[in-house]
Order: sequence, then C-alpha cells, then structure tokens
Amino acid sequence: QVQLVASGGGLVQPGGSLRLSCAASGSILSIDVMGWYRQGPGKEREFVAAITSGGLTNSADSVKGRFTISRDNAKNTVYLQMNSLKPEDTAVYYCNANIRVFGTGYDDYWGQGTQVTVSS
Repeated sequence: QVQLVASGGGLVQPGGSLRLSCAASGSILSIDVMGWYRQGPGKEREFVAAITSGGLTNSADSVKGRFTISRDNAKNTVYLQMNSLKPEDTAVYYCNANIRVFGTGYDDYWGQGTQVTVSS
C-alpha cells in the first residue's frame, strides 16, 4: 500500500511564501512523475507543476516564475516552493505521483490535500 502525505499549507499574506512537501511511503519500487494540482473555491482541479525522476519540470503559465517544483528521490518527496503568492493562489493543493509498487505496473496516487490561503 502507498501513501502520499502532504504538508506545509497555511495562511499567508499576498506577496508571501510557502513551501509544500509531499512524501510517498509504502511498498514502492520506483516513482516516475511527481506533481502538484490545486482546486480553488468553486473551481475544477487544475495542474500546477510536475517533475520527472530525472529532474525535468513543467508548470502552469499562471505560476511560472513564482513557483518552483523539486524532489528528493532518496526520500521519495516532492516540494513546491511558492513565492509572490496572490489571492488567486488560494486553493487546496494536492500532490500526485506515478508510482510502481512491487508486483504491479505504474499507477497514479494522490495525497490528502493541504489548504493554502492567501489573504491580508
């Protein structure tokens, strides 16, 4: 069984910073892409950023230049450094990982979500 546990959300003023973490644990053989999605109030879940096991990254236009995704493969952990936060970044942030467990192929797993609120 695989678990993704996200942390690091909270309340921050506009222009502030937060760092999200998401650690994968369980019977993991390998992890391919890890990423972050978010769902704002009354909105659909949207892609934020992703990173491959080799370190290639991709991010949504709305966060380019402000958010940075990184990962520690030894710790099976993905991070999202969020700078210059705006009220429109307010959302529940979910981590996602494409994981291969022993005896199976790759499957998508989701973390429980962590709330980020940007408000003065």
